[in-house]
Amino acid sequence: GKNMIKVCFLGPLSALGECEYNCANLSELKETLSKDERLTGWLKDCALSLNDEIITDLNTPLKDGDTLFVLPPVCGG
Repeated sequence: GKNMIKVCFLGPLSALGECEYNCANLSELKETLSKDERLTGWLKDCALSLNDEIITDLNTPLKDGDTLFVLPPVCGG
């Protein structure tokens, strides 16, 4: 079955707030996010965090009720 995953956008993307997506794994979620025009140009540079861990493996399974954070790159120094 499908899972409802909550995604919270941080930093410059925080205006997007929280969204819910129906995804089984990170690959599906990234594909869904890539269709959002507001994220064009951001997504490839964003880190995705699940349970305080940065996840990069597209096969990472997502469970119903999971919350992911989208972390845009922070510029400055």
